[in-house]
Amino acid sequence: MWYVYLLLCDQRTFYVGFTTDIVNRIRQHKDKQSFFTKKFSSLKLIYCEKYDSEQLAIAREKQIKGWSRTKKQMLIRGKLGYNTCTEIVDVLLAHENVL
Repeated sequence: MWYVYLLLCDQRTFYVGFTTDIVNRIRQHKDKQSFFTKKFSSLKLIYCEKYDSEQLAIAREKQIKGWSRTKKQMLIRGKLGYNTCTEIVDVLLAHENVL
């Protein structure tokens, strides 16, 4: 499975990424191993979608990255009708003790 996710960085900046191992990727962000997010003191997973193929995940990541802040906020709030897997990821992360 492939995951497209959004992080809220320092309560002001969105980071959009994709990965096959969401738990490890969030851990990398928290451990300051990501070039873009290492400068932030607070990171929070706020949105996640699951895909069957890398091509679909890459296309979705690019699409979301091109959106305005307002449209990203609408996605996060569920106003765009997309199905998310954020709750599942939160459970996995809590189980792994990475947050």
